[in-house]
Amino acid sequence: MVNNDILRRIRYTFDFNDAEMITIFAAAEHEVTREQVSDWLKKDDDDAFKKCTDLELSIFLNGLINHKRGKKEGEQPKPEARLTNNMIFMKLRIALNYRAEDVLEILESIDFKLSKHELSAFFRKPENKHYRECKDQILRNFLLGVQRKERPEVESE
Repeated sequence: MVNNDILRRIRYTFDFNDAEMITIFAAAEHEVTREQVSDWLKKDDDDAFKKCTDLELSIFLNGLINHKRGKKEGEQPKPEARLTNNMIFMKLRIALNYRAEDVLEILESIDFKLSKHELSAFFRKPENKHYRECKDQILRNFLLGVQRKERPEVESE
């Protein structure tokens, strides 16, 4: 998935305004301007559109974890320069404090069936023989399910 699309979906799902987006980046000890945030959220065909890098999305997701769950003591995790769907999925799961059952329930709510074993394969280390790459469709469905859970009033309109 495109990083900018993930950023847009998270912003919409949790109804974050620009100030909250800036605060989330700050929770990961990174400063961004309102203009940067605005450019990342623009549509791809807009002249002011700027691509959100893996590093920037990683910083945002680390900030989202700190924002939602509180900052942990000690040194903060270093943002990854290269993100995979598996890493994004894991960071979102941590930020939202979801257990495997919660994730499966969310996916089921949008008629996407996945077994607990299939789900756990996404969260394993890549060198593990049971590791499985998370495809865009799965991440997209998870984000849609979270959106429907967090903003049910929008769906019913």
